[in-house]
Amino acid sequence: MTMATEETGGLSFHPMDQFLVKPLFGDGAVHWYTPTNATLWMGIYVLAIIGLLVLGTRGRAMVPSRTQSIAELMYGMVRKMVEDITGKEGVKYFPYVMTLFCFILFANSVALLPMSFSATSHIAVTAVLALLVFVGVTILGFVKNGSHFLGLFWVSSAPAVMRPVLALIELISYFVRPVSHSIRLAGNIMAGHTVLKVFAVFGSIAALMPFTVLAIVGVYALEVLVATIQAYVFTILTCVYLKDALHPSH
Repeated sequence: MTMATEETGGLSFHPMDQFLVKPLFGDGAVHWYTPTNATLWMGIYVLAIIGLLVLGTRGRAMVPSRTQSIAELMYGMVRKMVEDITGKEGVKYFPYVMTLFCFILFANSVALLPMSFSATSHIAVTAVLALLVFVGVTILGFVKNGSHFLGLFWVSSAPAVMRPVLALIELISYFVRPVSHSIRLAGNIMAGHTVLKVFAVFGSIAALMPFTVLAIVGVYALEVLVATIQAYVFTILTCVYLKDALHPSH
């Protein structure tokens, strides 16, 4: 983390600098094909996932190692989540849901390491993840149910005069899903990292150091919890949207 610098008798620091996307080579402009720090760290997330789920379970021992135990715990938790929310019919989509959970969990967790980069603090990343879910479940809904998928927006149990109004509300809320899905994740991760940076900067002031060290430890512990919870929330919402695609009637 960049420390504060003194300017005109005060402190000047930029807690948002940690979120800047920079080219890995040189200082030129960033284009869609430019390798950046975001590219590098997302590659590291993928390698970490492969290390845990593939290499860590390669032996498949009857008495599992710690790595195998963690991998099996994650696998069992996500599979149970998919089955409980979507039913047996939704289990076939478990690999995609598991991939989402692992990527977000590792992105959130690895980003807590010093000098790392938080990809999930960028709306460009979380929006892509949310749009893939939104477009995927919408297409799936029409493929599996045809025009009956529109029953998701028609509240047949409501009074007839209220149904058109409720249908409009349901339609708006449906299209807002990818917005809330992506902003929730990016906003929580960005806020947490910003607070950590601010406390770290104030930790360089000798008089405040004892208090800021305790604050950093507390906020860091909270961020470890947030990293897991946000991955869980994103995944469980994906399962809920998947359930709506498979069983759209109100």
